[in-house]
Amino acid sequence: MQIDKRINSFVKLGAFLKQFSGDNRVETNNPLNDLFYNDFQELIKKVHIYNPWFVEANIRNAIGALAENLNEKNLVEWLSLYIREISENKKVKNVAVIMAGNIPLVGFHDMMCVLISGNKFTGKLSSDDKYLLPYLTKILIAIEPEFAQYIVFTDGQLKDMDAVIATGSNNSARYFDFYFGKYPHIIRRNRNAVAVLTGNETPEELKLLANDVFLYFGMGCRNVSKVFVPAGYNFDNFYQSVFHFSDVINNNKYANNYEYNRTVYLMANHPSLLDNNFLLLKEDSGYSSPIGVLFYEHYDDLSELNKRLENEKEFIQCIVSKSDLIKDSIPFGKAQCPALTDYADGIDTMKFLIGLK
Repeated sequence: MQIDKRINSFVKLGAFLKQFSGDNRVETNNPLNDLFYNDFQELIKKVHIYNPWFVEANIRNAIGALAENLNEKNLVEWLSLYIREISENKKVKNVAVIMAGNIPLVGFHDMMCVLISGNKFTGKLSSDDKYLLPYLTKILIAIEPEFAQYIVFTDGQLKDMDAVIATGSNNSARYFDFYFGKYPHIIRRNRNAVAVLTGNETPEELKLLANDVFLYFGMGCRNVSKVFVPAGYNFDNFYQSVFHFSDVINNNKYANNYEYNRTVYLMANHPSLLDNNFLLLKEDSGYSSPIGVLFYEHYDDLSELNKRLENEKEFIQCIVSKSDLIKDSIPFGKAQCPALTDYADGIDTMKFLIGLK
C-alpha cells in the first residue's frame, strides 16, 4: 500500500470521528455515516457498562483529540521527517502492541504508527478498553480494505512478532522486559504530568489546569498528578477555579477512591492535607498521586526547580506551566491534547519502527 493511500485513509477516518466530539455535528455528505454512524453512537454511550471509568463525555473528548490530529496538514507535517524511509521500506514487520486501558483509545497512536510505517499490527487489548479500537479498525478497513491484512487483534499468546511495543505499570514492565527483551522493543512504565504554578495565574488559566487534572478522572499518564507552587501559596483561588469539576464525585468509582484516600490520610493525621469534598491536596514529594488526590510541593527558585525536573524527567510525561523558566512546558489545558509528535515517554515510535531491520 502506498504511503499516500495510508495517509488519506486516516484523513477520512478523522473526518468521520470529528462528528463524535462534544458538539455532535453530523456531516450529511460523509459516506461512512450510513454504515457506522448510529452504531458508533450507541457504542460510545454504552461502553461505560463494561468499564465505569469510560463515561460518555470522556470518550467523546478522546475521540475529539484524535480527530483534531487526523487531517492532511498534520499528518503530512508529522511524516515529513520519515517519508523517505517509509517509502523505501519493502519488508513488512509484525509488530506486537500490548496496550494499556487507563483512558479511552490510549493505544490508537501506536496502532497508527505501525500501520503508517507499512508494518503489520498485532494488538493485545486491555480488558478495560476492548471495544472502541476494534470498532475504529472496522471503519478504517471499510475506508481502505487493504488494511485488513495488516490488522490483527489477539487474546492469546503473542508469537511470530518482529518487534514489541508494550505499555503498562512499573510492575508489568518487569515482566515485559523478561518476556520480550530479546526483540526490538519499546517498553513504557509509569509516568505522570506535573504543573508548575507561579502564583500569577488567572482564574481562566486555573480553570484550564482543571482539565489537565480531572479529564479521564486523572487516570492518564498526561494527567497532572502534582503541582509545584511557590512558598506560601494560597490554594483558595485554585479550589474556586476547579469547582466546575465538582460533579466527578458523582461517579461511584471516583467517589470510592476519594473517600478511601481521605480516610487513610485522616487516620494517619497527615499534616497539610486540604480538602474541598471532591479533591484532596496532599503535600508529597512523589509524582504519582492516587485517584481523587493531587500532590503538591513548594519551591523557592524556578531555575532550581527546572534543573530538578530535568534530572527527574524519567518520571514525568509532560509539564504544564506558563513560566518561560520551565523547559519544554505546555500551556494550561493542553496536557490531554498531544500532537502527533508528542510520543509517550519521549521515545520516537516512528523512528523505532522505520529502523527495524
